[in-house]
Amino acid sequence: MNRRLALRRLLSLAAGPVLPQVARAVDPPTKLKEGGAEIAVSFESDSFDVPQEALLNWVRQAARAVTAYYGRFPVARARVRIFAGNGQGVSHGTSDGDDGVWCRITVGRGTSVADLDSDWMLTHEMVHFAFPSVPRRHHWMEEGTATYVEPIARVQIGNLTAAQVWGDLLRDMRQGLPEEGDRGLDNTHTWGRTYWGGALFCLLADIGIRKNTANAKGLEDALRAINRAGGTIDADWPLERAFAIGDKAADGKTLMELYGKMGEQPMNVDLPDLWKQLGVGRQDGSVVFDSRAPLAAVRDAIMRVSPVTRGKEPAS
Repeated sequence: MNRRLALRRLLSLAAGPVLPQVARAVDPPTKLKEGGAEIAVSFESDSFDVPQEALLNWVRQAARAVTAYYGRFPVARARVRIFAGNGQGVSHGTSDGDDGVWCRITVGRGTSVADLDSDWMLTHEMVHFAFPSVPRRHHWMEEGTATYVEPIARVQIGNLTAAQVWGDLLRDMRQGLPEEGDRGLDNTHTWGRTYWGGALFCLLADIGIRKNTANAKGLEDALRAINRAGGTIDADWPLERAFAIGDKAADGKTLMELYGKMGEQPMNVDLPDLWKQLGVGRQDGSVVFDSRAPLAAVRDAIMRVSPVTRGKEPAS
């Protein structure tokens, strides 16, 4: 059984069910074609205020964002199961690789089209499709990748602006810093270190790869190569295998070197100085950029994401 699914089942037994245990799709799945993949969308209820086409457009938008970052949709086939919940907004997203690649997600019955347009959760879940299931102690990399990549992927399709993303990182990245008693990402399984500690690892890796390659490559090159080599959610891999493939496709060293510093012990990161180096700050409540900052070119390249050369795949 896929490690991620096994963990979720254990958690569900402890906490009780969040979504209906048994549900039948109202209609046969609708099959969408995005990024070279077939995505089967099933509606487990017909009790939504928005029309079904709006929900399908929401799925298409998330798939386009992930495709833009990875150069193609990360798996050939996937299923999305949409449940109806109370209230408004998107919630309870989970992704799995057992019995095919799929995710389930809840949409409140009162959700509006504007709510769907601003949603991040479905894109986050689809990013999970693109990385292998790794042992429990490395769960921070699975969640950190999804936390970091999701907003950047949405920038690629015009769903967010770079200023919005940098503003969110300025506000939230501190949650990933080690606190007293921290024993490294592999051994500290708090919410902040799992999601934002993993995202901080990804940001530092992205910066490191771009510095070492004069901005010729970025974290997306490493993640694309991992995905192309079969590193998808339905595959169980050791983390070191993924990092070895990613490093080979990028600058040859950053992922494993950074893991050596952050995996088994805490690594303090001076975030105020990092933002200064990147030339990102706030002034009068707005995000401002310093074009003269040492890493200004790196900052801009992170949000651009390198294109995939037609006819070529990242090295693995």
